Parts: sequence; C-alpha cells; structure tokens
Amino acid sequence: MAIIYIIAYQIRSSVTNKYTVRYFIPALTVKIIGAIALGILYHTLYGGDTNNYYRHASIIYHAFGDSFSAGFELVTTSGDVTPAIKQYTDRMWWFGRGSNEYFVIRVAGVFALLSFNTYTVIAVLFAVITFSGMWVMYMTFAKIRPQVYKELAIAVFFLPSVFFWGSGLLKDSLCMGALGWLFYTFYRGAIERRNILRCAILGSAAVAVILSMKVYILLAFMPPALLWVFNESTSKIKSTVVRWIAKPIFLSVGLMVAGYAFVQISAADARFNIDKIGAQSKLTADYLQGVSNKEQGSGYNIGEQDGTLGGMAKLAPQALVVALFRPFIWEARNPTMALSALEASYFIILTLRILWRVGILKTLTAISTTPVLTLCFVFSLVFAISVGISSGNFGTLVRYKIPLMPFYLSGLYILQSITLSAKSLGNRSSFRVADNSPQMARTSFN
Repeated sequence: MAIIYIIAYQIRSSVTNKYTVRYFIPALTVKIIGAIALGILYHTLYGGDTNNYYRHASIIYHAFGDSFSAGFELVTTSGDVTPAIKQYTDRMWWFGRGSNEYFVIRVAGVFALLSFNTYTVIAVLFAVITFSGMWVMYMTFAKIRPQVYKELAIAVFFLPSVFFWGSGLLKDSLCMGALGWLFYTFYRGAIERRNILRCAILGSAAVAVILSMKVYILLAFMPPALLWVFNESTSKIKSTVVRWIAKPIFLSVGLMVAGYAFVQISAADARFNIDKIGAQSKLTADYLQGVSNKEQGSGYNIGEQDGTLGGMAKLAPQALVVALFRPFIWEARNPTMALSALEASYFIILTLRILWRVGILKTLTAISTTPVLTLCFVFSLVFAISVGISSGNFGTLVRYKIPLMPFYLSGLYILQSITLSAKSLGNRSSFRVADNSPQMARTSFN
C-alpha cells in the first residue's frame, strides 16, 4: 500500500489539473477499498469466482517455484497442454482455448509473484490497473464537458456497484479498466488526432483484453464509438452546406464500418454469432433464473424467450427498465441488492427530472446533435437491453451492467448541463455553442 500511494502521489501532478487533482487519491482509495471488501465478502459468505481465480493463480505461482519455464509457459500458453505444464493444467478446470476466465488467471498469476501469493495484494493490484483506465475515462469526459467535472467524478468513480464489483479479482475489473482505455484512445487518437500511433497500440491492447473475456462489451461499444467518431468529424466542418452534404455520407460510412466491426467481433466467439445470439441469451437467462431460485428470490422474469432475435426485440423495453431502473427499493433482499436499488432509484429520479425540466423533444434533439451523448446513450441502451434479457437474476445483473453505468450517468449529467445552458441562451443551436463557450475555454483540460 505504501508503494502504491508513493507512486500515486508522484504521478498525480502529471495526470491531473487544478480541478481534477482533488479526486485522484480518493478515487484510487475507493477502488482499493472495493477490492478488499469484495474479497472479504466472497471469502466469508459467498465463495465463487474470485476464490477460484485465486486458486488457479496459486497453481501458477507454485509452478514458478518449481520451474520458471513451466510458470512462464502457463502465463503465455495459447491453450496447448505440453508435458512441462500438464501436472498443473490437470488441476485447472478453467484452462483451455475456449476459457474466458483464463486471461484473468494469467494476470493474477503474475501478480501472485509480486505478492508472495497473497490474495489481498493481488486484488489491490487489480484495483490499481483498473483505476488507470477509469481515470483516463474520467479525464476524457471532463475534457468534453468540464463544467460538470464534479458530477462526472461521481459517475465514474463513486457509484457503489462500480467500485465494488469493478475493482477486485474478477473479470469485471479488467474489462472496466480496458473499456476506459478504449474510450480514451478513441477520443485522443480518432477525434483529437493526437498521439495516433500510441493510441492505436493502447486501443488494440484494450480490445484484446476485452475480447479475451467479455466480447459482448465490444459488440455494444464499437458501433456507437465508430458512429461517435464520424459525427464528431462532420461537426468540425465549418461550411453549413458542406456539412449537410457530408453528414449523410459520413453517417452511411460509419454505419457500414460499425456493422462490419460488429460482424467481425461476433465471429471471434461462436457464442455471439449473429445467428446464435438469441439462443445463447435464452440459455444464459434460463440458467441464471434457475440459480436465482436458490438465492432467496433474487430472480426476475421479463417474459418468455424463444431463442430468436425477434423474441429478444419484443423483450427490449422490459429489459431496458430492469437493467437501468431495477431492482426497486421493495425488491431488495440483501445489502448488495439494497445498494443497487438505491443507485437505480437515483437513475430514475435524475432521468425523470431532466425529462421534466427540459422536455422530451429537446432531450432527444440534444442527444441526436451532440456526438458524445449519442455514444453514451446508444451504448448504454444497447448494453442494458442485452444484459437485461440475458441475466434473469438481480445478483448477476448488478455485475453485468457496471460497464454501462458510468456512461449512462455521465450522459445524464452532460445532457443536463448542455440543455440547461441552451435553455438559458434561448435557442436550439446552442447545443453546440455551449461546448465552445468562453467558460469552457477558461476551464479547458489538457
């Protein structure tokens, strides 16, 4: 802990400014607290994934002790079992080419070497690398809309579900960190067009990390992210005539590229092939609903699935509500569900308040004309529908949905700021003017 905080204080000045510096150490601290708290909860009450990751990492740690080459092969293997590692892989039920869990085990195995195989230190190191991605996500949002940097800190760092489930020794932590880096590289490299080579390398690494564990995050994020880039490109064209001519062209190209990305990513994992998504969703939901029957009524039912894309589309409205706004307060059955219910209640209140104060039409106009809002809400809604349909269990849903929560809440805060600024200026065109106001120039972020 001392080493981590010494490094954090040393680098803080180079990754913050006078507005964000106050959040750097507190944000890191809540990530560490979340990682330790999750370990305590799983070790004392739940059991489950994080304990299994640790057991597998321990096998790699002891393999390094027996033979450095065997340990190194376990970390770098492509899934082939050789005589040098067979005695270890026989004890690792998550080992294999088709295992999405083994990437976590590789990382945990390396961290085990740095911690003398101590669970808490491994979990804290997971929190630290996750925090790096969350911090660049926050700085990107804050640069886009610095007027709400305080609210954005809440959205990215201080939601209980995000820093609890997204900090410890789990797949969710690495995916959250990688998603933050991917968001940053899109903005820095594709929109600002700065450090393009570095952003390409970092972005490719982030894609590889997510692809190794949860490909459906990429399926939901890449199409709106590419659309975001094309929308930003057209918005920078000064000539109104040229912009109106170019926009349909950019939009068409963006949709084609996004569709191609969707097909290529889904092809990388047979479970998410377009023809099989509906069937896979039904299989997952049926399994998790069966589990929930043993977990004190934590399940939910939004309707019968038939295993087709059409069937999923019919359930989309219910799935959207359950992922964004449930569990309701009266549905909470344990402390973790109660925290999730409080967050969902806040989402409901903030969403309704914006719709009431701004109006549905102006809200939709702001979302459609502000590229970052298009990204935030399209990604959040698509992701919410997918996890809402496939979960069937509030306990699982609260983990599955954490990638959308910073984007949805950040989108709400940015939307509220832009629409209220536009309302005070008294014209619709001020949705874009507000982003370039003198106030923003004075508070710009580097």
